[in-house]
Amino acid sequence: MAMAQPDFDASAYEDEAERRWGANPEYQESMRRTRRYGDDDWAAIKTESESLTGGLAALLAEGAEPHRDAAMDLAEAHRRHIERWFYPCGHALHACLAAMYTDDPRFTAYFDARGAGLATFVRDAIVANAARYAD
Repeated sequence: MAMAQPDFDASAYEDEAERRWGANPEYQESMRRTRRYGDDDWAAIKTESESLTGGLAALLAEGAEPHRDAAMDLAEAHRRHIERWFYPCGHALHACLAAMYTDDPRFTAYFDARGAGLATFVRDAIVANAARYAD
């Protein structure tokens, strides 16, 4: 999972993550990086993640459209957050990841707890951002 959640216990999902993505180079890179993180790193990840989610929730609450620059700019910041802390994440991969935000009820619940429809808004902003960088 790319966005750190408050009080999120990643160990509860380790077996599932290993089963689903263990052979992927992105998963391997994420495991390599995160093994070395200390409390300060995790605090920074959480702060940055909450800021991004909060910014997207604020845009949704204002009635912004996910294909507008403000939302796409936050989607791009989200992608860079993943790259900085976890694994290389190109725009196409980011769009695939975004599909999980609405396909998996656990991700949907995380986002929608911050605003009804936020999971869909985030997914759509990420997809729009990926399209803006498409060749």
